[in-house]
Amino acid sequence: MTRLNRLPRVGPRRHARRVGLAIGAAVTMLAGTAVFGPPSASAATVDTSASYVFVNRHSGKAMDLYDWSTAENAPVNQWTRNDLAVQQWQFVDAGDGFYKVRSRHSGKVLELPSAADGTQLVQTTDRGSATQQFRLQDSAGGFVRFVNRQSSKVIDLWEWSTADGGRLTAYSNVDGANQQWQLVRLGGGTPTTTAPAYPQPGRVAGDVGVHDPTVVKRPDGTYLVAHTGDNIALKTSTDRITFRNAGAVFPGGAPWTTTYTGGSRNLWAPDLSYRNGRYHLYYSASTFGSNRSAIFLATSATGASGSWTNEGLVIESRTSDDFNAIDPNLVVDDQGRWWLSFGSFWSGIKMIQIDPATGRRLGTSMHSLASYGPGIEAPVMVKRGAWYYLYVSFDRCCQGASSTYRVMVGRSASPTGPFVDRAGRAMLSGGGTEILASHGSIHGPGHQAVLGDSDGDCLFYHYYADNGTSLLGINRIGYDAAAWPYVY
Repeated sequence: MTRLNRLPRVGPRRHARRVGLAIGAAVTMLAGTAVFGPPSASAATVDTSASYVFVNRHSGKAMDLYDWSTAENAPVNQWTRNDLAVQQWQFVDAGDGFYKVRSRHSGKVLELPSAADGTQLVQTTDRGSATQQFRLQDSAGGFVRFVNRQSSKVIDLWEWSTADGGRLTAYSNVDGANQQWQLVRLGGGTPTTTAPAYPQPGRVAGDVGVHDPTVVKRPDGTYLVAHTGDNIALKTSTDRITFRNAGAVFPGGAPWTTTYTGGSRNLWAPDLSYRNGRYHLYYSASTFGSNRSAIFLATSATGASGSWTNEGLVIESRTSDDFNAIDPNLVVDDQGRWWLSFGSFWSGIKMIQIDPATGRRLGTSMHSLASYGPGIEAPVMVKRGAWYYLYVSFDRCCQGASSTYRVMVGRSASPTGPFVDRAGRAMLSGGGTEILASHGSIHGPGHQAVLGDSDGDCLFYHYYADNGTSLLGINRIGYDAAAWPYVY
């Protein structure tokens, strides 16, 4: 569950590896600073009817729109050239020798929102702002620099990175090779490909207003859902379609959590499982914007409202820590070991070992599983076949229809990692394969749970309707020939 403004401050020249999505096997090979392919354009020869790929002189990588995002303020970084729609850009004449630079994929334009060196290059809706306009200044060898109309800063490859995901930022115009771009003209027509098409949520009815859902199938075949709410809210269903309110886990309150909630009864992001004849519920206590947080455990023989026993604190985080103890998820590995993953923003997703006898922490070790600078949280891990799959939510929730949450996945042969995505990118370096994102009237789907049911795996999640209401979404999960999950 995203808590706004939780990211700790970093120095202005600290390099954050945020990655853009590269899809497909055909990659143009680049060597040194020489770029091969169609003739390049210069400042004097821009064609506003054509599409271009922008290739950095220093790195040989292309300007890339992160993970097919259509979201406002999505980062624009560099990635290995593939000429897909997320790397295609068009110039729109803004007058007086300036241009707006529009993505062929999202329709949004490039913006340097601040004059400060190190400001992230992003995409935004075209507002006609001077921060969204650039002139092209020639450099030697047919390369150009993008000079911002508002600040006179240029688009700069931060810290001379050659890595996929290297940040693109504002910086003073010094004509460095990391500020020089070859404009490779691709021509007009349609983009090479389009963004993935995602399914609508499956049919649900009844009391389906939820946030951060988790689910377990009970021994009698019915379903029990827990979700964020006062004293943890419960819902039940007999058929995975119609849900009804089933009260709260702690109808009399949970006073042991108020140290972390500032007195609020609202408890976050529970995780339900049924093990050894008892229901186990891990849940979070915190406040927005703070990593003074805690994860607690409760157990019950029935799962019913008021039947739960407080089993105590599992792990807490303080403001001096670089992690956030919320969004728990329990997984049991093939050796019978219990693991609890958790985390939100700060330094990303963590994991600790759990004592099966008590349900609380075993030892002091902590593993790092995944990180993503703009925002990562809500880990869920499941074992299917040879792989442990780690599902996470990227970006921001809790903003109604403006939420940018999306469901990502990676996998590993071990529950402690390393996890990689379909393209082989490490999740600790910002990798992740998107399987569900905003589409149509489905906004910010995320904080997912995976249920293995009699008809296969199901993805439970929340999303926001056009009016900002948070609702339950359920889709089936399939696996392709390479054993990567997708929703349908």
